[in-house]
Amino acid sequence: MVQPELLPQGFVLLVTDESKAASLEHPIYFASSINGWNPADPEFVLSPRSDGKWQIVIDDVPANTTIAFKFTMGGWDREELDGSGNPIENRSLPKVDRSKLGPDERPVLEFSVPEFRTPVPMAEEVRRTGRYRTLDVTGDIRRLEVVGGAGGAEAMMRDLLVWLPPGYSDPANAGRTYPVLYMMDGQNLFEAVPGLPSEWHIDETATELIERGEIEPIIVVGVPHAGEHRLREYLPFGSIQGQTGDGDAFVGWMTREVMPRVERAFRVKSGAENTAIGGASLGGAIALYASTKHPDVFGKVIVESLPMLHDDGKAARDYLDTVTVWPGKVFVGMGGREVSNHENDAPRNAKYRAWAEELDQRLAEAGLGEDRRRLRIDPQAHHNELAWAERFPEAIRFLFPAQD
Repeated sequence: MVQPELLPQGFVLLVTDESKAASLEHPIYFASSINGWNPADPEFVLSPRSDGKWQIVIDDVPANTTIAFKFTMGGWDREELDGSGNPIENRSLPKVDRSKLGPDERPVLEFSVPEFRTPVPMAEEVRRTGRYRTLDVTGDIRRLEVVGGAGGAEAMMRDLLVWLPPGYSDPANAGRTYPVLYMMDGQNLFEAVPGLPSEWHIDETATELIERGEIEPIIVVGVPHAGEHRLREYLPFGSIQGQTGDGDAFVGWMTREVMPRVERAFRVKSGAENTAIGGASLGGAIALYASTKHPDVFGKVIVESLPMLHDDGKAARDYLDTVTVWPGKVFVGMGGREVSNHENDAPRNAKYRAWAEELDQRLAEAGLGEDRRRLRIDPQAHHNELAWAERFPEAIRFLFPAQD
């Protein structure tokens, strides 16, 4: 008895779609550990047969590999479910009796899918509008589809944007693992979004710093915000516009769904010392919350332009008073003109500066020395991507300095 993955001739998978949902327009795909868990990989699409089953031949498996997999209909919003409507555990291949196979005969392995997840309308809109265009990014970036969220986005489908460091795919680095930075508002990290003044330029900055040997090679995961649900997802304390936040549920989704998906698909180093989270504005608020709620998971954090919300920071202060363990490294950035350039807003601008200094003082009083905390205030900087991009090189050098 041997694992089918070890057979040089490969093997055949047959799938019975009990729901009859699959079609030529929405065929069945093989999403697995050998294709980065891509749920719509054109190289791993099954073909319909005259008997109503779906078939794929797998004959190019990397050496010494055991495959974990699932079937989808082109997205994780269309993944296979059990008969009760729940996602299944990752599948594996059963062993086969090699003695019963003829020369070069491929074993046929049959599976049955009771049903597929029904996509939410937003997922169909994504496909209709062609979001899956080529990204204009420096370096190697991959999409990784995830389902879920919080604050009304529990059934939403979105793509993580995973930027890989130079050399990641080189054969010489096949066994190398990398630290990871999870960044909020993933839409504006690598490309300029229409209507915004700029982007973070994380792809260009990280490439340059890695190639100059100023930081260690890292993976950056952009987690897109949930559109109309952004406020509730990212709000960990207090309220805005009459809405209370669902930050706890969002952080739970990050640790329960997002991080395991990334760790299955990419060579990520484990441990809090190798895991950072960051963001700006409300994205900075949820990053700070996640890193203080789970410092054993997120050991480093970038907190940019932390908002005071509608209560001058009272809810945030009340929460921070409860923090007993801080992450290993904290970078705090703030602009001197977060509100506006208008002289009438000078007092509010001053409050934001004082707010950042107060946070830094809290860190100092908690025992974080200058090797663990960094505060940067730019007097002329505003509350936008231009400012955050300007401060990002310092932040990333602080969090992930080059290793000796």
